Amino acid sequence: MIIIDYKDTRPIYEQIVERFKTLILKDVMKPDEQMPSVRNLAMELSINPNTIQKAYAELERQRFIYTVKGRGSFVSGDSGLVEQRKREYVEQILALAKDVLEIGMSKAELIREIEAL
Repeated sequence: MIIIDYKDTRPIYEQIVERFKTLILKDVMKPDEQMPSVRNLAMELSINPNTIQKAYAELERQRFIYTVKGRGSFVSGDSGLVEQRKREYVEQILALAKDVLEIGMSKAELIREIEAL
């Protein structure tokens, strides 16, 4: 489920956050599904439980999960997260498109590249 890339320059907790966000956004992890416990995931990945706790805190801050005291963490059912993520991606794409146009690529060339996907 979660794979750590030790060659990646990002901190381990950020890799965990990104992987869980992807699983949640792709609907692999369903709303109200229980997240792995901090202790179990830390043992499975052979990393410090504090790293997992930091990742879960970030996921909760971003509203991807919620915590129930004494029961654990669960996937949020917030449908707005997908729309928010789409908006973020579109903003990134538009910024890159602007950069490409500024260095001389025509709109027609850019559109052809996008349509080739």
